[in-house]
Amino acid sequence: MGKNLVGNHIRRLRFELNEMTQQQLADKVGVTRQTIVALEKGNYSPSLELAFRIALAFNLPLEEVFFYGDNQKL
Repeated sequence: MGKNLVGNHIRRLRFELNEMTQQQLADKVGVTRQTIVALEKGNYSPSLELAFRIALAFNLPLEEVFFYGDNQKL
């Protein structure tokens, strides 16, 4: 399979939200800091449940946190 096509704006959103650390986000959504690191690097696509939990942590719709392919609206 090719490159991971699910991208995200997690890093930018963390900094917009009072410079939230990776550990703080991880604690809020119930994963390890390493999972957040992998997501931000694009090495890991989250489950649908985790994607929703992350979007809820930012109080944003799913499509404002995650995008598919080259569709990088923000």
